[in-house]
Parts: sequence; structure tokens; C-alpha cells
Amino acid sequence: MEEDFNSTIDPACLQEPPLATEVIKQLDMFGVCIYSMLTFMSSLSLLLYLEECVYVYRKLPHPKKKTIIWINGAAPVIATMSCFGMWIPRAVMFTDMTSNCYFAVVVYKVLVLMIEEQGGSNAFLQRYSGETFKISTGPCCCCCLCLPRVPLTRRMMFLLKLGSLQYAILKTALSVLSIILWTNGYFDLSDLEITGTAIWINPFIGVLTITSLWPVAIVFMNTRESLRSVKMIPKYAMYQLVLVLSQLQTSIINILALDGTIACAPPFSSQARGSMLSQQLMIMEMFLITLVTRFLYRRTYDPLPSAAYEADNDQNTKMCLQAAEVEHDV
Repeated sequence: MEEDFNSTIDPACLQEPPLATEVIKQLDMFGVCIYSMLTFMSSLSLLLYLEECVYVYRKLPHPKKKTIIWINGAAPVIATMSCFGMWIPRAVMFTDMTSNCYFAVVVYKVLVLMIEEQGGSNAFLQRYSGETFKISTGPCCCCCLCLPRVPLTRRMMFLLKLGSLQYAILKTALSVLSIILWTNGYFDLSDLEITGTAIWINPFIGVLTITSLWPVAIVFMNTRESLRSVKMIPKYAMYQLVLVLSQLQTSIINILALDGTIACAPPFSSQARGSMLSQQLMIMEMFLITLVTRFLYRRTYDPLPSAAYEADNDQNTKMCLQAAEVEHDV
């Protein structure tokens, strides 16, 4: 049955992705314009990022500047890798894994940035000592409203950091393992059999992703009001947008390509054409995100007041209100 099905498919739809020279040869005038524009976008994203790195390195204090440089690099790195994947279709697996490994580190760095914006680990613990954190947040437990609030301790902060850091470490290790298996013919994204390695590795990476996003969401949901002055809400929104576009959008396009919904167009097979469309969309989207993040990060913000200062300020405010009430009663 499988042989009869394969015999009815155009052989061009079953071939490997084309070489870079084959891609160049099949481009018409419209294709040359599209490829040139997308290459310019990815190059400009990288140049803007490098210029921003110089600004951040000169203007911001250590260690916050290293964290911001990592986070700002998410969109330009993905755009650059997508550009390589667009021109060299057979390298898509390497470019995608490079982008995903970089973003895995960015997930951890977003958590670190929210802590460093409040003075570091010790200042963060002092600011929220005696308070409890709501942990019924997405993507793991947004529906578990019965979960109790948890007091912030040094042990809890260590677990939050570990929950995000594990994704950066294990994602990189599993990506290297996937490449090793792929070079020996044991890793194929189109192989959905129970004996295939992709059907085991990819769901496990999905679980690691969800587990790493949960600690970041916990810290953000409980500290967003105090971080409003440093524009953490739009920064977090940009991070979430990169996550959705680089992970969910790419997965949907790949599924449609495997299902045959995206038709093949020689020399591109269905899977190669779906990958090409994903790379082109990613370049345009990451270019726009680079411009927005540049506006958010290429500026200096006043440091947040210390916890002791905020406590004294709240006490003074209460005393003024009490004095006003007494005067009004008199």
C-alpha cells in the first residue's frame, strides 16, 4: 500500500532540499527582489543589534548589560539564521537548532533581568521578604487556582532559576544529540513511527519548554507593578512574541508541510517549501521586533528605589494621610 502511494507522488516532492546553487538558478526577477529584500532586512537587524550592543556596553552597569545584550540578540540571531536557512535549504536543521538553543538561553536571561532590575538576588529577596508569590500562572498552572501562594525564600528563588536554566542546558544537549543522530540517518522529522527518535525527542523538548516558561511567568506576574517604570511589561510582551513566532508558528507550518497541505514546487519538496516559507516569514517578523526592542532597550532607566526607601516612603504617606484626616475632623 505504501509503495502504491509513493508511486503516485511526483518524485520531485520526495527529494532532498535543493542546494544553494539550485535555489539561485530557479529565481526569477520577483524571487530575486524578495530574496534581496529579506537578506537586507536580516543584515540590517544584525547591524542594529551590534550598534545597540556598543551602546548598552558603554551606558549600563555590570552585570545588567550582559543580560540585556543576550536578550536583545534573540530577534537578530533568529533573523540571521533564517536568512542562512533561506539561501541554503539543506542547512535548515542546523540554523533552526542554533536559533532555538540561543532562545533557550534568552528564556533564562529574562528571569535574570527581572531580578537584576531590582538590585540583584539579595535586594530581590529583601524587597519581597515576608510576601507570598502566586504560582497559579501559565503555561503550567493557569487553571489551578486552588494552588496556595508560596513565600519567597532563597530556596524558592534557586528553584525558579533552576527551572529556567535546565531548558538552556538540556535543549543544547538534545540538539547536539539530534544532529549526531541525523548525520547517521536516525533522526527524521517526517518519521512519526513509534520507533523513530524524533517522536521521542521533540515532545520531551516541549515539556522542557513549558517547564522553563513557568518560573519566568511566576516572577513577572508577581513583580510587574514594581517594574512598570523600566518598561518591563512591553519587554516581556516582545519576549513572548518571539517565543510564539519562533516556536508555535514554525511548528504549525512544519505540520502543514508534513501533512501535504503545503504543496511541493520543484525543486522544493513539501517539507522544504514549508521550511522556506517559515524562514521568510521569520525574517520579516524578527526585523520588526528588532526595531521595537531597540526602542525599549536603547535607553537608560532610573534604578528602582530600594526596599527600605519604599518602606519609608509608604510610612510617610500613611502619616500624611492620618494627619490630613485628623485636621479634617477638627
